[in-house]
Amino acid sequence: MIEVRNLVKYFGRHRAVNDLSFSVERGEVLGFLGPNGAGKSTTMRIITGFYPPTSGSVTVGGFDVVDQAIAARRLIGYLPENAPGYADMTVTAFLGFAADLRGLRGDAKKRAIGSVVETCFLGEVLHQTIETLSKGYKHRTCLAQSIIHDPDVLILDEPTDGLDPNQKHEVRGLIKRLGESKAIIFSTHILEEVEAVCSRVIIIDRGTIVANGTPRELKARSPFAGAVRFSIAHDGDRASVQTALAALPAQIDMISPEDQPGRTTIRATPQAGGDGLLAAHIIDLARARQWQLEDIVVEEGRLDEVFREITLPDTVRKVA
Repeated sequence: MIEVRNLVKYFGRHRAVNDLSFSVERGEVLGFLGPNGAGKSTTMRIITGFYPPTSGSVTVGGFDVVDQAIAARRLIGYLPENAPGYADMTVTAFLGFAADLRGLRGDAKKRAIGSVVETCFLGEVLHQTIETLSKGYKHRTCLAQSIIHDPDVLILDEPTDGLDPNQKHEVRGLIKRLGESKAIIFSTHILEEVEAVCSRVIIIDRGTIVANGTPRELKARSPFAGAVRFSIAHDGDRASVQTALAALPAQIDMISPEDQPGRTTIRATPQAGGDGLLAAHIIDLARARQWQLEDIVVEEGRLDEVFREITLPDTVRKVA
């Protein structure tokens, strides 16, 4: 549904997007991540036709966003950053205006407005002007206009910005449902949203793709991936426990407080080239030493650590 090929965008001498290529299929929710200024919003604006590319191409549903702009835009729903709207319009008038722009008339228009009002929980504010709405309601109103014509492609720039926890949960659920039949790109700084909603993730930094994969694949790049966290009850002192654990093919970190004698919590991070059986080795060691193994969890890895490792400048990473 979306094809981006060798996309480049300059603003004056500043290169905001640097040779990006990726695609998004129907039924896919792509999380678009990157630090501030990485080029996320610029790329999304090019896809929607708001900015022309300096070079490269973008097609939506097979239509070029420059040469076949109207046909491409008919397929797109767009929630811009900061959810802009016409301040003096009521919510009802704004949604009616959006429906008119999308060519909806008569009963089809009424059904479309009623559907997005219900979907985005706007019933209580229909007759308020947009300038009087809370940030959360403004965001939901703009989200409603982006889906009013039931588009095949959704481009959502920070779709949960300004929402309270319950509203964020509702919007995440909505995106996941819509993603079953549409192609969706959404940017976010909230990594838990990525894990909850996305089928694939792209991380860009300084206009370049630096990672592309499923959330699970990216988490596997974390230094914590495959680490085993466990607690043991034992009769010996911590020093003897640590000595016994040193035989494991792993880096051992004692992470429980010193003032808990007889119970120790440990994180064991597997060494490079390990056999992948670290948890089994720990269980065997606990049995041999007659330790009571109280819990054991194999960590998947942490997306925030991967994001930090990929996008922090080398000079900052060294200081950190």
